[in-house]
Amino acid sequence: MKFQRTMGALALLGAISAMNTAAAQETVKIGHTGPLSGAQAFSGKDNENGARLAIEELNAKPITVGGKKIKFELLSEDDQGDPKAGVQVAQKFIDSGVRYVVGPYNSGVAIPASRAYNDAGVLIATVATNPKVTQQGYKGVFRVNASDTQLGSKMALYAAKELKVKTVAVIDDRTAFGQGLAEEFKKQAKASGLTLAGHEYTTDKAVDFTAILTKLKAKNVEAVFFGGYAPQAAPMARQMKQLGINAKLLGGDTICTAEMGKLGGDAVGDNVLCSQGGAILDKAAAGPQFKAAFKKRYNREPDVYAATYYDATMMYAGAMQKVNSTDPAKVGPSISAGAYKGVMGTYSFDAKGDMKESLVTIFNFKGGAPTPISSY
Repeated sequence: MKFQRTMGALALLGAISAMNTAAAQETVKIGHTGPLSGAQAFSGKDNENGARLAIEELNAKPITVGGKKIKFELLSEDDQGDPKAGVQVAQKFIDSGVRYVVGPYNSGVAIPASRAYNDAGVLIATVATNPKVTQQGYKGVFRVNASDTQLGSKMALYAAKELKVKTVAVIDDRTAFGQGLAEEFKKQAKASGLTLAGHEYTTDKAVDFTAILTKLKAKNVEAVFFGGYAPQAAPMARQMKQLGINAKLLGGDTICTAEMGKLGGDAVGDNVLCSQGGAILDKAAAGPQFKAAFKKRYNREPDVYAATYYDATMMYAGAMQKVNSTDPAKVGPSISAGAYKGVMGTYSFDAKGDMKESLVTIFNFKGGAPTPISSY
């Protein structure tokens, strides 16, 4: 009988201990929203992998906030790069208790979805580059890379000063991202004294650009700036080669990807240049270490924004520790007022949520891979 009482007491103590352990742990859900299907899926998955690597490292420590060990959980949803789907994903995250989001990737998704997140008090860290993303007045929106203003203008400056071209043309895919980027390129191109021979339009689903390119060939343009994504830029490069157009093909961060070289083949080389926010990963202090960890985990090299999504996730965790709370109402102001040093640089934001300083790196392609030329 005494043995049974002892065992009962031990069982009770065990249950109390388990309850205390559970009480001393808090789960924080991080949402990732991006294109995980369709032509841009390679980017969405790469971004997700960056965030997942950060979460796995955080859970391996783990960190303590408010006296509780924090377990991070990644919820990843496919927004298809579509505004309507992106808003649906936002509502799903909100209903699931997600209070921190990395994404959306596409400006056309980020602009409408940010309203839903803002209304629910959810923080988002996005690489969407259209200036409108941070012009809506939402305090919980942080752009963790350069904007179109920086990406487009730096590419135009490079074309004028380094490539020494005189006549350029612009093509955009009519997405919020493509249009915004193209307009910023045009603005700086004109300011730099370049002649704009034409502005043509396509879509983010098109694959045949022969008619547009034939028109531009007749105008003897020296460079074509494309506001759009790699799945369109790659066949555009191939068709330029087929038509005997020797002009450079210029673009933003979304064509600074190995997928561009893979899809474009031998038509993509030093004739293709692109601008990407951030420093050169290999030259960043923590860059080689991040690349090694990413390759060990996924057996592949990180692409354009894997390190940025990793940084954004770590930035959230760092701010939680700083304010000793997981409440986004406390974490958000800390991010706004402070600075976080990550793999890709220091993340410090102005009143709109744009980075105070964001280097832009210009790339071309060698052996199918984007190769950095210079940062400024």
